[in-house]
Amino acid sequence: MAMAATSMRRILVERARKKLAARHGGGGAKIQLDEGLVSSPGKSKKLVALDEALKELEVLSPRQSRIVELKFFGGFEMEEIAKIEGVSVRTVKEDWRVARAWLHREIAKEN
Repeated sequence: MAMAATSMRRILVERARKKLAARHGGGGAKIQLDEGLVSSPGKSKKLVALDEALKELEVLSPRQSRIVELKFFGGFEMEEIAKIEGVSVRTVKEDWRVARAWLHREIAKEN
């Protein structure tokens, strides 16, 4: 299931990149981390910006990056993520909170 989240991220980001290439190009934008981003039309730039920021976060904190990937792209609940990662639910919630704040800040810098 965790591998499915990674695959979903790759598929969605690749689709978004193709849409951007076919239209008018890149550019960052501030986004809200919610599941609506994945299915909403016209969100290609935001999805690509999220992917780029996640790559940076992965270097700094692989676990936080993985938690975001599992929650956002995989749709896992906190309890499920805790089991997958082998940490407490409290740790997952804290990492999710910190990662979201970091991602928002990094994406906002691109604007």
